Formats: sequence, structure tokens, C-alpha cells
Amino acid sequence: MAIEHPTPRDVEKLKMQVLKRYKLPKMPRNSDLIAFLRPEEKSRLLPILRLKKVRSISGVVVITVMVEPRPCPKPEPCIYCPGGPALGTPQSYTGLEPACRRALQSDFDPYGQVVARMKQLQEIGHVVDKVELIILGGTFTALPIEYQRWFVKRCLDALNGVEASSLEEAKEIAETVARVRNSGITVETRPDWAKEEQADLMLELGVTRVEVGVQTIYDDIYELVKRGHTVKDVEECFRVLKDSGFNIVAHVMPGLPGSSPERDLEMFKVLFSDERFKPDAIKIYPTLVVKGTELYEMWKKGDYEPYPLDEYVELIAEVKKMVPPWVRIQRIQRDIPATVIEAGPRKSNLRELVQERLAAEGARCRCIRCREVGHRMLKEGLVPNPDDVELLEYREEASGGLDIFLSFEDTVRDILIGYIRFRIPSEQAHRPEVSEVPTAVVRELHVYGPLVPVGERRPDGWQHRGYGAKLIAEAERLSVEEYDVKKMVILSALGVKRYYAKFGYRPDGPYVSKRVGP
Repeated sequence: MAIEHPTPRDVEKLKMQVLKRYKLPKMPRNSDLIAFLRPEEKSRLLPILRLKKVRSISGVVVITVMVEPRPCPKPEPCIYCPGGPALGTPQSYTGLEPACRRALQSDFDPYGQVVARMKQLQEIGHVVDKVELIILGGTFTALPIEYQRWFVKRCLDALNGVEASSLEEAKEIAETVARVRNSGITVETRPDWAKEEQADLMLELGVTRVEVGVQTIYDDIYELVKRGHTVKDVEECFRVLKDSGFNIVAHVMPGLPGSSPERDLEMFKVLFSDERFKPDAIKIYPTLVVKGTELYEMWKKGDYEPYPLDEYVELIAEVKKMVPPWVRIQRIQRDIPATVIEAGPRKSNLRELVQERLAAEGARCRCIRCREVGHRMLKEGLVPNPDDVELLEYREEASGGLDIFLSFEDTVRDILIGYIRFRIPSEQAHRPEVSEVPTAVVRELHVYGPLVPVGERRPDGWQHRGYGAKLIAEAERLSVEEYDVKKMVILSALGVKRYYAKFGYRPDGPYVSKRVGP
């Protein structure tokens, strides 16, 4: 029985017919079918058979790896923080998170983690030729420097398909002939471990995005939870990272001791509007009570009580109503099994509950994730009309400089196709590549939609259609005409440097750059 344009439902019906006709002991899995596809069948059938489509819907495949358990860089951990070497897990992780369980299976070997995850994703139908690496496991920048270098090198070896003799060689392979292109490296750290010295090392490692444990913006709460740094550290960290070209994801924890829903809502307002902050993305992690933490002992004694679930839903719905269109809400709720949460929101579908609340109120979130083309195509069946796509511009004074966000959007359907973030840095920018002449720093370029393999175009894909080139050209034009910039600097992912070379960008320390203007 041949079907010209099969749907996932058609596939399930056919599988059931085969099961009955041949009296199979169990239903064939989609991954079984994928394993037997001929090369000429893949482009047509993979989109139908692919499982967990969201894994590559934003244009890249994300692979998360974890460092081995190491002590907290402070004398004692924060009162809410689980895990640690004594429990055989990285600091702040329980060991039951999916990424942590995969890391344990590989004994925290970075090469093994990357290879195993790539294989897993390929088996369920994902094209793994562009990979963003996310390195988790506590304060990465506080780990021994040689361990940081070794860890990144082994991750790159796995993507490159060849074992390099050094980090520099691994980076060179990643930039030129890698089997799988690296489209970014993310690490997580604390504000007091993300200053100039750490920024320089992260640049050397090829890091492009930094997840910063901001948690709150109130010094009295920092003191209550034994955080060990101040709001001033957050301010300095944001300035240094932005001036260096990094993309910033702020981890935020509503519901901490000393806070309230009203105070938390004000915190988000300040994060989005105060020029000291303005992160590019946020992860919202409601405070959870987990055994083995000081917060758990406080909760048992009645000294701490988390918000009810409905208050969290209401709070986060309000945050989603106010989030600027240039911010991405990457995650809501930590990936911790409900079985280890003693108190706090146990629902793993907190984001869905918030979306239901918004829908009931006739409201929508306008964050990047909720508007990006891949998500809107997958979840709502909405497809942009090229005739309705416009170039939009947002400018924000931030961290002593100016952040500019240019985007291509279907303004009729509110669908985001791609964007570029660039910055006129502050006068305190410490990198010579950025500060010696008037310079604009490109911190991120992203075209969304289902992942399209390098060198291909697909009718349902929005990558490789020239949007990236147009965004670069407009960023250059604005920088020269309005800010008298003489040089454009891009913090490029290792596997994307070849792309920028087409536009005249050449290696410049850890960046690529070119002279612009008259």
C-alpha cells in the first residue's frame, strides 16, 4: 500500500496492519523504520517518522553534557542547592535529571556523552549536522583551567569525528573540516565567576553563550540564601560578558526565602527594563525544596513555605505578558523528577499551565521562543507569508552600551524568522579587538525553523534563504551610518566561522572581524 504524502497517523495505521498480518510480537517503533530507510527516502520520510520534533525545531540540535562532580567554589553551598561530590553528582543537581543520568552512564566522560547523545538523536530521526553544546554541572569557570580545556576538547573531538592532539587543533578542525558543525558552546557559572579573567578563558575555549545564576536582584535575599555575591557582581558580570560578545541567559528563582509574589514580579520588571541587566534570555526556576539542603531543614521547621502552584502560574503568566520581544524564555521549571521534590511546584508541565492561563485571558507571550517560526509551525500549524515579512528594530541602553536587535518577522501572524543582536560596547570594554577603534560587536545571529542540513534548501525550511546575509548587511549599515563604527567584530561559533568568511570576516583573536565604513 503506497501513500504519496503519508502523515504520522497513516504510519501508525500501516504499522498496525503489518503487526496483524505478520503476527509480530510487538509494534515496530519509528526508530526501527528509520534504521532501514534508504538514503533517497530520508528527506521525504524522516520528517514524518521523527520523534520529539522539538529537539531540532529551532534550527540546531542541542546536546547537553555534564562535568564531573566537583566541590562548590564557596565554603558552603547555597541553602537551596542539592547534590555535590559527596552524593556523586555535580553541584546543584540531584543525579536524576535526564542529562545527569546520561552523564552518569558515561562516567562523566565528555566524549562518551556527546557520541551517545548524537546516536540517540539520529536513531529517532534527527539530522545531526549542526550541534550546540551546553555544558552543565555547576560553576564551570571555577573548575581547574586544564580540566576546562580538556573537557571542551573532548566534546569537540566527538563532533569532529577525529581525536586532536590539543584544544587548538580541535578548534581548527571544528572551524574547517568537522564531521558535525559546532554552532555554539554554552557554559553555566556564577556572577562572581564571570569577570574579565573568566571571559578571556571562555573566549579561548570557543564559548558563545553564558548561563548566569542571577537567581534574584535583592542583596538581602542573597544574604539569606548564602549566595556569596552581591547585585554589583551581577551588574559587572553582565557588562563584561556583553562587551566581550557573549549571549547571556539569566537563571532566575522566584519564591526564595525573603521574597513574595509581588517582590518577584517587580524583580522581573527590573531585569527587563533596568539598564544594569537586560539579559538576552531567562530560565525561570521556581524554588524547590529538596532533601539534603538547608532549605529542606528550614521547611521542616516551618521557617519556609513555598508559594502554592496557582500563585506560581499567575506570577509566570504575568511575566510572560511583560517579557520584551527580544528576550527568550528558555525554560520554566527545573528538570527534576517530582519524586525528589518535597515542597514547591512538582508539575513538570508548569509552562503548559501558564500557557493555558494566558489563553483563558486572551493573552499571548511574545518572547522569542513563543514566536519563533519552528515552534509556531509545529504547535499551531502557522506558516509565515513571505509577503508579510518585515525587518524590525529594537534598541536598548544596557550595561553602559547600546544593544540592538534586528529581526525578520511576519508582522501579520507575529512569527519570528531570524534575528541578529549586536552591541555598541561600553567605554570599559576590556578586549583590545573591541576597544581599539570604534567597534560594533555581533553577539548572536540566528535563523529559526526546522533544522536544514548545511548546503540544502527545503520548502518548509527557513534557513539558507538569505535572511542571515541580509541581517549582517543591515547591522553593518546601521553601525556605520548611525554610530560611525569602523570595525565589526563577531563572536562566532567555531563551526560558523566559514559562513562569516563569505562576507569578508577574517580571524581576529577569538573573534572574526572586518573593517567597515569609508
